[in-house]
Amino acid sequence: MIMRRSLSVRSITMMILMAVLVWSVTLETCIARRGRHWRHNRRGSSDLSDSLSTKKPKSHGHSHHSSHNNHHHKSKPKPKPKQKTPPKANDNNPPVVSRPPKVQPPPLPPLKGSQVFNVMDFGAKGDGKCDDTKAFEAAWAAVCKTEASMMIVPPEYTFLVGPISFSGPYCQANIVFQLDGTIIAPTDSKSWGKGLMWWIDFTKLKGIKVQGKGVIDGRGSGWWQQDYPFIDGETKLIVPLYNSTHKHPPMPLRSELDGRMPSIKPTALRFSGSLGVEVTGITIQNSPQCHLKFDNCVGVSVHDIVVSSPGDSPNTDGIHLQNTKDVLIHSATLACGDDCISIQTGCSNVYVHNVNCGPGHGISIGSLGKEGTKACVSNITVRDVAMHNTMTGVRIKTWQGGVGSVKGILFSNIQLNEVQLPIVIDQFYCDHSKCKNQTSAVAVEGVTYERIKGTYTLKPVHFACSDSFPCVDVQLSSIELKPVQERYHMYDPFCWQTFGELGTPTLPPIDCLQIGKPPRNKVHESDHDVC
Repeated sequence: MIMRRSLSVRSITMMILMAVLVWSVTLETCIARRGRHWRHNRRGSSDLSDSLSTKKPKSHGHSHHSSHNNHHHKSKPKPKPKQKTPPKANDNNPPVVSRPPKVQPPPLPPLKGSQVFNVMDFGAKGDGKCDDTKAFEAAWAAVCKTEASMMIVPPEYTFLVGPISFSGPYCQANIVFQLDGTIIAPTDSKSWGKGLMWWIDFTKLKGIKVQGKGVIDGRGSGWWQQDYPFIDGETKLIVPLYNSTHKHPPMPLRSELDGRMPSIKPTALRFSGSLGVEVTGITIQNSPQCHLKFDNCVGVSVHDIVVSSPGDSPNTDGIHLQNTKDVLIHSATLACGDDCISIQTGCSNVYVHNVNCGPGHGISIGSLGKEGTKACVSNITVRDVAMHNTMTGVRIKTWQGGVGSVKGILFSNIQLNEVQLPIVIDQFYCDHSKCKNQTSAVAVEGVTYERIKGTYTLKPVHFACSDSFPCVDVQLSSIELKPVQERYHMYDPFCWQTFGELGTPTLPPIDCLQIGKPPRNKVHESDHDVC
């Protein structure tokens, strides 16, 4: 009995000891877990603090977001959501960099009422009969005072406007002349006085743009009759078959003329002394003389315009450049009675492409050096041009007696359709019945013709260069010109004092070109090349 009681006490004691042991182990484990968890949180907080203080990219976006929220919600702060710790950077796992969201820039605000000036609000009638010149002048006076403003010539109206000058130099920059209506010139001689060089003139401006779908109509038929017939310097090369007379189509009848028009004929639209000029979208037609002229301008862009006048309207150049640099002309349709594009002295860095020319006299550099003057033209590119029924294709023309030079010229990818004289250099240019022979000449050097293809009706190539200043470094390649017999005597290629290289065989063969350089390259030895 005593033994049984002793065993029972021992069993109970053992059970109590075991229970105490299990409880102590469990308590120690819980405390250990709590310690590790606290240490983990402390380390994570330290890492986050370190990352904020060093401004690592992985936490920059979070910091910006938090400060943004605190700024806008100070009264009711919201609890921060739990953030996952960004992965650490290594070779296989690059750092996570927050990127700004892609936000479309807001559209530019429309021009305010104070920046838009409609000529109708200044008294213009737009009936084609009343003189709207004063209304245009008043609208310009308002536009001139406001930078980036717009002068509106609204559609569906015809405005009779006399000679007018939109001039600086105190006008604000970046003015837009929005032309959607039609502007017509007066046809009475009184409006022109003793004669003016221009009709619509923009001068001494910075950042001027003429745009729209409107029309500038010079109504020049009355002026043309006084110069009819017009003789170009290359006309002497055209000999009709069977001694027949070349008949011109009848000129339009003189319209409401009040006496004879002045001998000085105006250019329809002229820009002078301006920086950053753009002309786009408009049509210029029937100018008394040049349609669009740039004189002493820098940074000119002309595109998507139309020039239109009859093929026999005298001296009606399409686009005329003089003393103008950094010019881009493209996507234009030019039909006129003289050069589609005329590039005169003082021009450099001119690029012409994607132009349709015809009727007209082609694209010309010159005429240069008239009456012994100095002429300098350089870095001209004309490419991707279509010409149809023009007198010449691509031409350089200089007078005897001039000084200076033409350098760095490229004519490329010119498509010709029934052009009388596709390729011309004429250092004996003369638009009179007779000109004096002179020794001095504007030097021509470095002219490249490539991919000139199509049909001609008179002579494929005419190179007439000076004895004293031969043309040098004339390069020809991929020339394919086929004759089309019309009403003129046909001629073979002609070369005089012309030196250069044939890059490929030509059609027809241009055997008259002298390969290499002249024995004495007078272009470099002379002091006439003063450009």
